Amino acid sequence: MMKLGTIEKITDLRSVWPHEALHFSKWLAQKDNLCLLSEAIGIDIVLEELESSVGSFSVDLFASEAGTNRKIIIENQLEATDHDHLGKIITYASGKNAEVIIWLVKRARDEHKQAIEWLNQHTDEQIGFFLVEIELWKINDSLPAVKFNTVERPNDWAKSMKATEGLSDTRKLQLEFWQTFNDYTLENQAFARVFSQRKPQAQSWYELSVGSSIYRLGLFVNTQKKKQGVEIYISNDKPMYEKFKAHKEDIESELGFSLEWSEAIKDCRIFVSKDADIKEDTDNWPEYYEWYCHMALTLREILKKYDV
Repeated sequence: MMKLGTIEKITDLRSVWPHEALHFSKWLAQKDNLCLLSEAIGIDIVLEELESSVGSFSVDLFASEAGTNRKIIIENQLEATDHDHLGKIITYASGKNAEVIIWLVKRARDEHKQAIEWLNQHTDEQIGFFLVEIELWKINDSLPAVKFNTVERPNDWAKSMKATEGLSDTRKLQLEFWQTFNDYTLENQAFARVFSQRKPQAQSWYELSVGSSIYRLGLFVNTQKKKQGVEIYISNDKPMYEKFKAHKEDIESELGFSLEWSEAIKDCRIFVSKDADIKEDTDNWPEYYEWYCHMALTLREILKKYDV
């Protein structure tokens, strides 16, 4: 019979990270480790700055969400939660104009779980508070492994219900369209392996992270013109746009179809679109979603090849 190991929880986090700022924060700031936290809370986190100043204080990690550029603060505490750190996350969030607030702790006390739950219930859909416990585990004499356990998170369903109040029929349709798209992508393994789901919004676009703060992929739908499309959106970086445009013929030859190239004063778009009426042709939504997934994966390969 195969011999199995014994899982053991390491209760002393400081046996691995003696100092929060010098050891844990620097460890977390590494890309692979930040990805572990991203997976735990369902948000793609891109580091902006370690020990980022907020007046005379500093937040442990200042970051943004890939694809949306929402500002994120991360406050670390290798001990049980306390009132001091609860005050800090609110102070830092206001100072950084953050929309995602992540409090990483050794243990979450009940009164602070309740406080974070209350904050999530009484803020709008743009603001989200996460309370996450840091766990260390090992099997026999193995190296310690980290597990992030999310104990409090935004109640997106409740907030989305509040957000639909007063929405126009078009906005409600857009929200339903993207919510159904999320359900569809759970079954599309090729797409799900590459792209993380985004929170559906009552708007005409749905952004996808491609690991860059300069450009992103966007899905869009136009109910008036009855169109759907996929775009490479380049934010405030004309040289990057020109870099892709220099390969226009090669890119379009590889794709087998023409792209539309649009440049404005700051931001530029490279996109493809086709006819789609999401209002009248609800039965064809799965077909629209399949096209989105195929085109998003195709344009992602173009980005990987020509952003060199």
